[in-house]
Amino acid sequence: MHSITKKRFKAYLIDLAVSTTVTLITESLLEKKFKSDVYYNLVHPTLILWSLEYAQLKCGGQTLGYRQAGLKLDSSNGANLSNNQIIKRMAYRDTVGGFIYLQNRAQFEGADGSRFPYDHSAGVRVKEV
Repeated sequence: MHSITKKRFKAYLIDLAVSTTVTLITESLLEKKFKSDVYYNLVHPTLILWSLEYAQLKCGGQTLGYRQAGLKLDSSNGANLSNNQIIKRMAYRDTVGGFIYLQNRAQFEGADGSRFPYDHSAGVRVKEV
């Protein structure tokens, strides 16, 4: 496993911890306004994680976890991250990304760990700062 891959994993765990904390706080504030367990178990946590990640990446290309790990997400062409790139990356990572990892674990992280398949599809790369 490459050093960038290890940093990315640590950053994702930090982001997941922050997202889980916000999810628990907002669930207690909502006080079961939605009667569906599906909402609280699937939709709400995903909505919080994606919202936090989108806002942080749009504002500076770093989430809290990326900042702690010394990583930054940049567009492959050098421009600012677009809305489509961020959303496409998140959706691909949380849907198809796991299946691609299971199919081809050896080549998932690429040459140096800076471009996973979902990064490549969105046209972004992770670099160390």
